[in-house]
Amino acid sequence: MADYRELWQKLGMDLEKHDVLCEVLPQLYGGVYLSQENRPEGMNYYNFVVSEVHGLRIKELDDHKQQGGKVVGTFCIFVPDELILAAGAIGVGLCAGSQFWIEDGERVLPRNICPLVKAFTGAKLSGTCPYFQSCDMIIGETTCDAKKKAWEILDEYVDTYVMDLPQMKREKDYKKWAEEIYDLKDKLEKLTGNTITEEKLHEAIKLCNRKRKALQRLYNARKALNVPISGKDALLISQIAFYDNPERFIEMTNKLCDELEERIEKGISINKKGDKRILISGTPMAVPNWKIHHIVETSGAVVVAEETCTGTRYFENLVDETPTTMDGMINALADRYLKINCACFTPNKGREEDIIRLAKEYRADGVIYNSLQFCHTYNIEYAKVEKALKEAGIPVIFIESDYSNDDIGQIQTRVEAFLEMIGQ
Repeated sequence: MADYRELWQKLGMDLEKHDVLCEVLPQLYGGVYLSQENRPEGMNYYNFVVSEVHGLRIKELDDHKQQGGKVVGTFCIFVPDELILAAGAIGVGLCAGSQFWIEDGERVLPRNICPLVKAFTGAKLSGTCPYFQSCDMIIGETTCDAKKKAWEILDEYVDTYVMDLPQMKREKDYKKWAEEIYDLKDKLEKLTGNTITEEKLHEAIKLCNRKRKALQRLYNARKALNVPISGKDALLISQIAFYDNPERFIEMTNKLCDELEERIEKGISINKKGDKRILISGTPMAVPNWKIHHIVETSGAVVVAEETCTGTRYFENLVDETPTTMDGMINALADRYLKINCACFTPNKGREEDIIRLAKEYRADGVIYNSLQFCHTYNIEYAKVEKALKEAGIPVIFIESDYSNDDIGQIQTRVEAFLEMIGQ
């Protein structure tokens, strides 16, 4: 990576502490990713993106700001990217996936809450996430109680706007969500000084749909019996989708998919015959949270799909491109985003159906239900998911974890036992 210290200093980062992070990440990435055999050549692009994760993309954000543009940070797939793009701003996912930030998060948050919330709070308080430091505003949402209260703390450090996500999916909730999207439109127009026109919003909808289609194509390749790409690599691509330039990401992901489809035709596979196929369901996995995938894929199995916010929930449904009026497009956005079956909703039968459907589509031999520690919404919902999967004859195991390495041995033992059980 080139020397970006002057840029980081301009962003107000803690360079000494950030140096520690920069030393750790390459080692982690090398051990998890570069040790793989038979990787597709197209993964070299994503290797490059990771090598420049706090460099080149941050320079692009700074260049945009120098030209009068704005940068908006998000944490959740319910925030409509389309509006951010239509306002002429750049949207980026924010740091939230490392144990590195936990200690700083616990300066202002209790220990017994979700590590993701503690991590993104700590990332801002520590001044070690250049994406956070580049943001003119961040957009939060009311998907869980921990987040709702964390926004109040973050607002003291960066302009924080919160969308009120309905917790049910009744007709009035769709109307409420459309109103929230309209309110966000007004906020973004004030932030950027740009009017979100019907033409700009329609173009943004088409761009975001193209990105979703590229990810759909990637995941469709994973349905093959001869799996052409590891679950770890697919997860990495999905994680990068949250902050990479959309046009560049679409181009490179489609190029990779060309290669994957060719590998399928030639019978080139990353898995051995008899390797068990695993669907991972549960909480989101932000960079660099690769722990569960790495354990599974070093235990003689392959991850073929993720029912997570960094998986299928992110891209499964497209926004209807037919409407061209502002009301029509806002309603189309509200409809698409409320189709996401997050654990925050009640009742949530749709998520149970999603997991069963995905397990069948991807020919999964079993499901690992992974929940971050103290994530009450996903932890509690496991009881219903487990019952539904057992009734469908699909083996499932529950694994609760955080970002530390302390439980790797224990998790590996449980995963190996699960794989042995479903192999009998």
